[in-house]
Amino acid sequence: MQKKNIDPEKIKKHVEKLEKKISDTDHFIRVYGRKRTLGQIWADKITAFGGSWAFLTILTIIIALWILWNHFIAGNKAFDPYPFILMNLFLSLLAAYQAPIILMSQNREMERDRIKAERDYLINKKAEKEIQEIKADLEEIKKSLNKLLKSF
Repeated sequence: MQKKNIDPEKIKKHVEKLEKKISDTDHFIRVYGRKRTLGQIWADKITAFGGSWAFLTILTIIIALWILWNHFIAGNKAFDPYPFILMNLFLSLLAAYQAPIILMSQNREMERDRIKAERDYLINKKAEKEIQEIKADLEEIKKSLNKLLKSF
C-alpha cells in the first residue's frame, strides 16, 4: 500500500473552511428554529394535535354522539338523518384542510432535517481531515524515531 504525501497546511486550511461552514449552519439552525410565521406556528400546533390520540378520541366521541342523536334519539327531528350527509361533509372538509396543513409542517421538519444532515456531513469531513493530519504527524514522529534509533 502506497502512502500519500499529506500537506498539513492544506489540511489546516480545509478544516478552517469546514469550521466556518459548520458555524454558519449552526447559526442558520438556531435562526430557522426561532423565526416562524404565524401560519407556520399554527401549522405545527394543528399537526401536533391532529396526530394525537386526544384528537382521535375527541373525533370518535363527536361522531358517536352525532350518530346517536340523529339516528336513535331525535327520530323525525334529526338535523342530519341517516346516511349522515352533513357529517360526511364536515369530515371531508376536516380532511381537506388538515392534509395540507400537516404537509406544510412536515415540509418544514424535512428542511430542518436536511440542514442538520448537512451539518453532520461537514462535521464528519472536518473529523476526517483532522484524523489525516494526526496520521501525518504520527508518520513524522515515526520517521524521526527510526532515524534516532538508527543513529545509536
